[in-house]
Amino acid sequence: MKLRELVICFLEAGIRERDSSHAQAPAPTRTPLPIFRQPNGTVIPARTNAEIFEILDAENPPSDETPSR
Repeated sequence: MKLRELVICFLEAGIRERDSSHAQAPAPTRTPLPIFRQPNGTVIPARTNAEIFEILDAENPPSDETPSR
């Protein structure tokens, strides 16, 4: 068997396998997000970006001064 024939056999086998497995493959499922815990065992709540920025703004109110460089 020549190299060319061997490559053709591998390609055809791969195409056949892909076509047959494509129809049988289940839809991918997402894994659940991890639950983050503090060292004392309490759960850290998941927050949206809006909630995080609201908390940060409450902790550090914007100043009227422009930073000098």
